Amino acid sequence: AVVNGVDPDAVETAETDSGLRRAMKEVTDLAALANPDTDKRLRAVIDSAIGQNPDKLPGLLILQKTEKDAKVKRALEESIALIQLRSAVPAEKLAACRKLGELGSIAAQDALKTVVKEATAANDKPLLAAAEAAIRAIERHVSRVNAMGTAFRGISLGSVLLVVAIGLAITFGLMGVINMAHGEFIAVGAYTTYVIQNVFAGGLKLSPFGFNLALPGFNLSSGANSYFILAIPASFLIAALVGIVLERSVIQFLYKRPLESLLATWGISLVMQQVLKLIFGSNNVQVNSPDWLSGNWTVNDVIFGWNRVFVIGFAVLIIVVTWLVLNKTSLGLLIRAVMQNRNMAACMGVRTERVNTMTFAFGCGLAGLAGAFLSQIGNVGPSMGQLYIVDAFMTVVVGGVGNIMGTVISAIGIGISDQTLQQYLGNPVIGKILVLGAIILFLQWRPAGLFVTRSRSLD
Repeated sequence: AVVNGVDPDAVETAETDSGLRRAMKEVTDLAALANPDTDKRLRAVIDSAIGQNPDKLPGLLILQKTEKDAKVKRALEESIALIQLRSAVPAEKLAACRKLGELGSIAAQDALKTVVKEATAANDKPLLAAAEAAIRAIERHVSRVNAMGTAFRGISLGSVLLVVAIGLAITFGLMGVINMAHGEFIAVGAYTTYVIQNVFAGGLKLSPFGFNLALPGFNLSSGANSYFILAIPASFLIAALVGIVLERSVIQFLYKRPLESLLATWGISLVMQQVLKLIFGSNNVQVNSPDWLSGNWTVNDVIFGWNRVFVIGFAVLIIVVTWLVLNKTSLGLLIRAVMQNRNMAACMGVRTERVNTMTFAFGCGLAGLAGAFLSQIGNVGPSMGQLYIVDAFMTVVVGGVGNIMGTVISAIGIGISDQTLQQYLGNPVIGKILVLGAIILFLQWRPAGLFVTRSRSLD
């Protein structure tokens, strides 16, 4: 086909050599520096420092005079200083070392170490001192970045533990039911998120118990970014409904019978896993995060993932809502009355069976919420809840059985301790072993946990 009056088949391929290709590359690099897209321009500025080619310095200096974006201006300062490390002018080298130290340029560490070697060989003491000072400044910056990153990851892990454990703090802590099927309610919430994601898109084909079932999809153009808004309440409601069925059919006969409730709920967890496998298959399914949870903020070289920030924020919201429900509503008053003294509450006219059902459903619904959040940061599969059940019980017991604030402090403490040990030991397995060992020793000292729940029926 003729394009703009030119037949591509009639055009001969131009012969190029290394010099021509190099010139073409320089032209494209200069064009990239003038790109109106900020992200592409930033990438071009960073790439310009690769190889520390002095020929790229004039273009960077021209852009520096007109650049308005703060991130690009910082990248320009860093790239210019990196290139000036190869300058033949001693004053420019010294200034470049100082600038890279001020910026805490992690990318400049290798280049500065090369300068140290060259300055040592040339016995250039001022340059050697400047380069070593810059390296020390960058190392301090790296230490701060690692400390802040570790703290964020610790709070993030603690928030995940908190979201997982808060439902267990209701069913186990307040009701005394050792619910080994708590992890499967997490899976129910995660699969609810998966189904809603597909319904918002092109639909979903399932084969539950050998029967073919096709769920139609809405084919929404914005479905990939909006499905999670509906998935959050839906995961709570579906998990709560399953919890009501379980409580009415099994759990109501096992109150005050811890061993029987442990064995029964363990069996139920196996049954629920098999049901999920029969409906959705044994393989993990993919839940895609919305665009507004897929990115990150980079602040002073510390990366804050949006999905992790979201989990931290929602963990705070869940704790506030749970506290308000238990302490500021009539349902919370009934829950606390029944859990502290069931017989006395029944004598006062409280319908204890209904309260038990609502309490158990509330705890299971919170587990479903945890599943919705975990679907954004991990795999979704029939046995996903088993990865968290031990940590959830551990968090509740360390915080103090039945104490919500204790669960919060325990989750954050375990999360930060785990990430700190992993950071400094460099081995996740040893870090987890040490955390578990510390928890065992702590419970030997305080068997009731951080905060002891006291009531007339327990004293």
